This record gives sequence, structure tokens and C-alpha cells, in this order.
Amino acid sequence: MGRGRAKAKQTKVARELKYSVPTTDFDSLQRELSGGSSNSRRDEVFADQRADRDGYSQEDDDDWRR
Repeated sequence: MGRGRAKAKQTKVARELKYSVPTTDFDSLQRELSGGSSNSRRDEVFADQRADRDGYSQEDDDDWRR
């Protein structure tokens, strides 16, 4: 027993997802799909942030080869 509320909520959420019309930011999509040098710079920044967080850097990766 007690499944009625949970199932009703799941049905409501599923119905909202099915029939909702999401707004699309076409300018942002165009920038993302066009690529360019800005993406490579952004990737470098994210790699640096990951390295700082993990205590690991790309230079550590190069040391074992020497």
C-alpha cells in the first residue's frame, strides 16, 4: 500500500516532461556548434581546474616518459 501517491507523482512528472516545450537558446547553440579557438582555451582552463582539484597535472604525466 502507499504506492498510489508515488505513482501519481511519477505520472504527473512524466506528463509534464512529455508535453513541455523547452526554450532553446539558439545563439548559445550556434557558438557551441561553430567550434573555434574559444573551445580549446576553455578546455585548457577546465583541464587546469581538474588538475588543481585532483592534485594531478599534465606535467606529472610527462615525467614518467623521461
